[in-house]
Amino acid sequence: MTENIVWHDHKVSREARNQLCGHKSCVLWYTGLSGSGKSTIANAVDELLHKRSVHTYVLDGDNIRHGLNGDLAFSDKDRVENIRRVGEVAKLFVDSGLIVTTAFISPFRADRKLARKLFEQGEFVEVFIDTPLEVCEQRDPKGLYKKARAGKIPHFTGIDSEYEAPDGAELIVETDGRSVIDCAHQVVAYLAENGYLDTNK
Repeated sequence: MTENIVWHDHKVSREARNQLCGHKSCVLWYTGLSGSGKSTIANAVDELLHKRSVHTYVLDGDNIRHGLNGDLAFSDKDRVENIRRVGEVAKLFVDSGLIVTTAFISPFRADRKLARKLFEQGEFVEVFIDTPLEVCEQRDPKGLYKKARAGKIPHFTGIDSEYEAPDGAELIVETDGRSVIDCAHQVVAYLAENGYLDTNK
């Protein structure tokens, strides 16, 4: 299908874009149960980075399903395709020199590993938002767990569809009993300590 398509190399390299932006590009791949705090923490991190003049963009799970992935449902097959597309889009953002955030449940280890393989060493930062299921159910900001328990939402992660916790995440953020801003500062500290940010900003 791609036999007549030739990859076009750009004259402006990723390294040149990173230099222009003043920081190293990467993807912050947030994963965790629904209600764990992925999007909330991701947006708090994005705000902190923006204040440091870091070039960023957030790819949110719900927002992506309103457009690019609007044709996908929530079967295991569609979840795999959802993450595949997001990985490819994130790769483009990283190539452009940005720190891009993806906030998706991305429940399967195999899919996250496939996404990781799209990136160069150090460009994929898996951030596990580690929140117990019972805490997520207590929060239930969208009322999804209640509907899932009532059988109104099939294939719901954590209820009748498995969530496979990461076995090698770069960063584990435990949210129970901690504030959003505290969790966000943990992520930013990781980026600073591992050479992604200009620590003078």
